[in-house]
Amino acid sequence: MRKTDFEAENYSKADIDHIDASKKKPAYPVSKEFAAYLSEYGREEKIPIKYTDLLDWQESIPVYNSAGEDTLWRSVIYPPHQQDEIFLALTEIYGLMKTGGNMEVIEHLTVAQIDFCQFGNTNPFRVKIRNLSNDVHDYFYVKKADASRVFGLEVEHILSPNRIIYIIDSDTIIEEHIMGIPCDQFVDSHLQRPDYQEVSLAKEFIKFNERCFALLLGDMRSYNYVINITPDFDKRQYRARCIDFDQFCYEGRKNNYLPQFYKENNNIVEFCSKVLPPETIYQYQYEERSQIKKRYEVAKYRLHKLIDCMVNEELSSDEKIQSLATDLNKYHKTNEFSDVKTMGSIFDLHLKLMFDKPKMEVPGKIKFKKK
Repeated sequence: MRKTDFEAENYSKADIDHIDASKKKPAYPVSKEFAAYLSEYGREEKIPIKYTDLLDWQESIPVYNSAGEDTLWRSVIYPPHQQDEIFLALTEIYGLMKTGGNMEVIEHLTVAQIDFCQFGNTNPFRVKIRNLSNDVHDYFYVKKADASRVFGLEVEHILSPNRIIYIIDSDTIIEEHIMGIPCDQFVDSHLQRPDYQEVSLAKEFIKFNERCFALLLGDMRSYNYVINITPDFDKRQYRARCIDFDQFCYEGRKNNYLPQFYKENNNIVEFCSKVLPPETIYQYQYEERSQIKKRYEVAKYRLHKLIDCMVNEELSSDEKIQSLATDLNKYHKTNEFSDVKTMGSIFDLHLKLMFDKPKMEVPGKIKFKKK
């Protein structure tokens, strides 16, 4: 098989994100300029309870999955005199997200469980909402607001095929649950099934890989994105969706923005390389960039306002900015990144160059000419 730019490389978890808390990504505050943008586009709401209010639980118990394994989430329990107040406030927040604050249509909902995540950068709370009428449940998350993450959510909403629902109030962000099977679990449980469509799955991962790079979404290891399965009239369709936006425009290496280079994704990268020939990989990469450009044209006024905020925002260290600029200069065969000073400026220039990237020339491919 001919060699392409879609290859796996062995980077371990320790190589990319050390577990030592001192080396975790810092949280960057949301500036007044960015807050004004969020308010203009309906992302800002006053909420009755904040992230810090949920930290005062009385006790907690570990949450295990169906296989009896510790998930590193803990179900938290609050003192009785606080619990009713907390549950009511969280139900109101769910109403703000789903019904615009109309509590009459969701009065039959209640909080069934609150879990706290012990790992990651944001240490989120996961709230389980239960419908008392039919026992159907839903989730949402309460997290510390971080500028990197919020910018990532906005970029995903504008330029990806996915819509994102979230609200923010000063230092707290509320996010809807993004449904899907975590990719690491998907690989273990679905790739051995005889009824899955291997070409459709490989196509989606190639497009997802290209989209993450174009949008500078980092840290897409297999447990940081999910797979949606949609039955079609003659086959199944797959959609990969990011669920972790903390590393948006933060990493200092080009390869950190390409899921194919994470060790955790090696199985699916090898699978894609076996299923798809190089010319088809090139085709899907080009298709994805073309689709992103079309979304950009539709929402460019909003995106320009977002980027105007980004270029003045602190999203990473000077060292990482310089390192990424060097990598992207080499990748795009330019020196334009040498003068940029912020991650927002890098994102702006990188996106434009990805749009202008010429059609890929596939060695040995027959070129058809119009008569």
